[in-house]
Amino acid sequence: MLPNDFPADIRERAAGVKLAVFDVDGVLTDGKLWYTADGHELKAFNVLDGLGLKRLLANGVEVAVITARLSHVVTERMAELGVAHVYQDQKDKRACLNQLLHALRLDAAHVAYTGDDLPDLAAMQLAGLSIAVANAHPWVRERAHWRTRLSGGSGAAREVCDLILASQGKAESELAAFLR
Repeated sequence: MLPNDFPADIRERAAGVKLAVFDVDGVLTDGKLWYTADGHELKAFNVLDGLGLKRLLANGVEVAVITARLSHVVTERMAELGVAHVYQDQKDKRACLNQLLHALRLDAAHVAYTGDDLPDLAAMQLAGLSIAVANAHPWVRERAHWRTRLSGGSGAAREVCDLILASQGKAESELAAFLR
């Protein structure tokens, strides 16, 4: 989407984002859990989302993941992307987000939180910009400030990254850097 394709109130909220927080299962992945015969968990991450997260970091926006599950695959993928704020096995995502805000000395108004299901709601309600992926549970979609066009694991997180970069006036310089 182009910068002006985003609603004005959403662009305004996104312009002040200093921390973008993402759920993992159903947001950075399609939510399916795959297990090998020996019990190892597999997840598929979208490379478009990965580049978006890296571009946020490169442009001074902190990135975090908060997930209720514990997964070695998440640890590996986030390390690969350079995401330092990785919180797994979090049953109370709002409390985790509050602790992160305190540690980073940020106000909740400067947070974008992207989720897909009921465990994300309390943290989403705290955030200055709450975002539901297209295939989020209806109760989550109806309480979000904005909804992606794409589903979790299929580029939804990249939409969020592009929204933030465009709203902060960084989309054109990002594009120019890749055209060189």
